[in-house]
Amino acid sequence: MALSDHVSFSDIQNLHGLREADVKLLMRKTLKAGSYRAWRKRVHDFGSRRAHYK
Repeated sequence: MALSDHVSFSDIQNLHGLREADVKLLMRKTLKAGSYRAWRKRVHDFGSRRAHYK
């Protein structure tokens, strides 16, 4: 779910009980370093453009 650009951290928390920090830690552990950095950049860019995104 976290890889999707259309699912917010609050949606993930409501469904799975994972906080934003927990999701980031899980993603860091499971993705390759470059993939994690690209995901974080994408999440950051969406968050700074629109408040309802991650």
